[in-house]
Amino acid sequence: MLPTPRMLLSCNPRTDEPVGEVAAADSAAVATAVRGVRAAAPAWAALDTAARRRNLDRWRRIMARRSGELRRLLAEEAGKAPADALLEFDLVLHHLQWAAANARRVLAPRRVGSGSMMLGHRSTLIRRPYGVVGVIGPWNYPVYTPMGSIAYALATGNAVVFKPSEYTPLTGAWLAETFAEAVPDHPVLVCVHGGGETGAALVAAGVDKLAFTGSAGTGRKVMAACAESLTPVLMELGGKDSAIVDADADLEAAADAIVWGGLMNSGQTCAGVERVYVVGDVYDRMLALIADRAEKLTAGVEYGAIAMPGQIDVIARHIDAALADGGRAVVGGRESVRPPFVDPVVLADVPETSEAVQSETFGPVLVVNRVTDLQEAIDRTNASRYALGAAVFGKRRARWAASRLRGGMVAVNGVVDFGAVPGLPFGGNGASGFGRIHGIPGLEEFTTCTSITEKRFRLPIRPQRFGRNALDLRALELLLMRHRRGRG
Repeated sequence: MLPTPRMLLSCNPRTDEPVGEVAAADSAAVATAVRGVRAAAPAWAALDTAARRRNLDRWRRIMARRSGELRRLLAEEAGKAPADALLEFDLVLHHLQWAAANARRVLAPRRVGSGSMMLGHRSTLIRRPYGVVGVIGPWNYPVYTPMGSIAYALATGNAVVFKPSEYTPLTGAWLAETFAEAVPDHPVLVCVHGGGETGAALVAAGVDKLAFTGSAGTGRKVMAACAESLTPVLMELGGKDSAIVDADADLEAAADAIVWGGLMNSGQTCAGVERVYVVGDVYDRMLALIADRAEKLTAGVEYGAIAMPGQIDVIARHIDAALADGGRAVVGGRESVRPPFVDPVVLADVPETSEAVQSETFGPVLVVNRVTDLQEAIDRTNASRYALGAAVFGKRRARWAASRLRGGMVAVNGVVDFGAVPGLPFGGNGASGFGRIHGIPGLEEFTTCTSITEKRFRLPIRPQRFGRNALDLRALELLLMRHRRGRG
C-alpha cells in the first residue's frame, strides 16, 4: 500500500483562511520528477526553435485566456492587490513571447574569426541546452520571477523542474497545469512542492543547472549544496536599491515614481526602492512631496498584505532601529505595522550604519536621506553589499551617474523600468547574486557552449607540431614582431 502523501496547505495572508492544498514532494518524488523530465528532454531539445516557439506561444494564449484564474490565485495566495496581480501577469506574457521569439538568435551556430595564427581554420561557436534545469521560485512575485528562468530555459530546449515557494504552491501548480494543456506531447515542465527540504532534494536529484531566487543567506546554503556535485547555479538574491535625486530633477515626477517603487506590491520587490538620497538643495521639497504621496495610501487598499508572516517582524525591527539610531518618522512609524498589513512608512535622517539602511527591509518603508552632492549619493549607493538595481532622477548628469553605479540595472527618471524590457538582462552583483535572466544573456544562461575549429586547408608553415623547422619558427617570430608594433 502506497503511503499517503503529506499535504501542503496554502493560506490567504490577508485572512489566514485556506486557499487550497497540494501534495508535498519528498526526496523520492523529486527524484522521480527529475527522471521524468530528463526522459522527455531529448525530444523537446530536438525540436527546432520555430516548433518550440509555436508550443510556447500556444501556452501563452492559454494562460491569457485563463488569466482570471491566475490573478485570483495571486490575490489569494500572495495577498496582492488586483492591479499588482494584473501587472505581474502582463509582464509574464510579455517575457514569454520574447524568449520564444529570440531563442533562435542564441542557438544558431556563430562563426568566429580564427585570427592570424590559425589561418586555414573555420571557427564556430555552438550552444546547446543544459538538459534539466531546476528552478526554485520566490513568494513575492511567484509568476514573474520564476518565469524569467522557466520561459528562457524552455525556449532554449531545456526541461524544467519547478519548486514554487511553499507560500504560493497553487500558483506554481497552475503554471505546470496550463503548460501540460498547451504542450501535452512534451512533459518537460513539472512542479514539486514543499519547503526547504524539497529544494534540497531538487539540488540532490541531479539537475544540470539550478536557478534560485531568495535571500542571500539561503542562497549561500544552496550554493554549498550545489558545490558537492559542481552543479552550476544562477543566483537572484536580495536588494537594497536606492533612488538618487539630483538638484535638476523633476521633483513631482520623481516623487510619484519613488513612492510607487518603494510601496508597490507592499514593498515586497527585490528591485524596489528602499533608500532615497536627495541632493541638499532640493531635499526638503523632495521629502515633503514623498511624504504627501505616501500618507494618502493605505495597505489593503492600494496595495496588499505582507505575504510571509515572518517578514512583518523584520519590517518592525527596521523601523525601531531607524528611530533608535536617531532617524525620524515623517509618515507612519511603528503603529503602521498592523498584521497582516503595513501602512506606508517614510523615515528621514537615518544613519548609514543603521540596520534600516544596511539590510533588506522588504516592506513599504522608505528611508530618505540628504547628501551634499551627486557623488556622495553614488558613493553611498555603492557602499551597500547589495548591488541589484537603482534609479537616478535628474537631467544633465543622470546618465553619467547611472554609469557609475555598480548594480546590475539602473533606471533613469523611472523605477524598475528595466524589468519590463524583455531584451534587457535582469540580475545583480555582490550580495544580490550573479547570473542573468531576461534578454540574450538570459537565454545564454541556460545553454552550454562548445567551440569548434575545423581545418579547411593545410598551410606550408606549421609551427604547431613536433619537428618544426626554421621557417616555422621564423613565422612565429614575425607574429611576435607584429604584436610588439601593436598591430596584432
